[in-house]
Amino acid sequence: MYTEGHLNCGVGFILWFQQFSPTLDLPFTALTLIGGEVFLVLFVLLLYWCIDRRMGIRLGVLFLLSGYLNTLAKAIADQPRPFEYDTRVKKLFMASGGGFPSGHTQNTVVIWGYVASRSQSAELWLTAGLLMVLVPLSRVYLGLHFPTDLLGGYLFGALTLLLYCWLEPIAEAWLRRRRLALQLGLGFTLPALLILAFPRNDKNGIIAASTLMGMGIGFALERHWVNFSTEGIMWKRALRFLLGGSILLALVLGLRATFDGLEPEPLFRFVRYGLVGLWGAFGAPLAFVWLGLCKKE
Repeated sequence: MYTEGHLNCGVGFILWFQQFSPTLDLPFTALTLIGGEVFLVLFVLLLYWCIDRRMGIRLGVLFLLSGYLNTLAKAIADQPRPFEYDTRVKKLFMASGGGFPSGHTQNTVVIWGYVASRSQSAELWLTAGLLMVLVPLSRVYLGLHFPTDLLGGYLFGALTLLLYCWLEPIAEAWLRRRRLALQLGLGFTLPALLILAFPRNDKNGIIAASTLMGMGIGFALERHWVNFSTEGIMWKRALRFLLGGSILLALVLGLRATFDGLEPEPLFRFVRYGLVGLWGAFGAPLAFVWLGLCKKE
């Protein structure tokens, strides 16, 4: 995809930018963490468990679909990262997989673009705009992406966001009228088809699709049997987040240890992250209601 001229031009810019290292290492590392999967997963769960359940659902589905599409695009493009192409580029943060398009750029566009689009706050729009500039810029500074990778991330992110904003209300209205059995069937079948459609066995593609499966099934079960409300006093909301997040972490680590070395590995990865998604969408709200940390709507 890239010509040697594009790559060399990108390397030149990165080498100029990295002359400010280590002075800018800390702020740009913080920015890249804000655009990373861990931070954004916690942000989505905070919304879903503690602030706005409907926004949390919509943002969670968007985040996972965007992650799958980014992984698919990287597998097809199969482009190197700057530190892999030129040893003069310093790798200042961990990264794996292909370089094009930038996942952090795409994540930032879809997450903060969606949040801002649902808000009337000028401050939130300004914050979203700053993050859309600074988070991608951090990836170049850290030696993890060429500038053209960022352009790909902006393009894929904008297209994903626009399509989702158009199709999501239609799909949600249609699903709401369907019976639970059909909702559960679609929650399992569609993510499974995403995995089968992937051109190769890729762990990130499996993680995104299987987590989407668990969450899709969990959202349907939650509406049918739990119907929790995010309202409540501040300490109960905080306790929900701490308890739900702690159990989620224990589940991730515990299942990793339990399934370690078992074959076929992709199948156990699918099961593992499906259970993680199910806990986040259904298990945690059910526990919150049982423990009196929230009420039913």
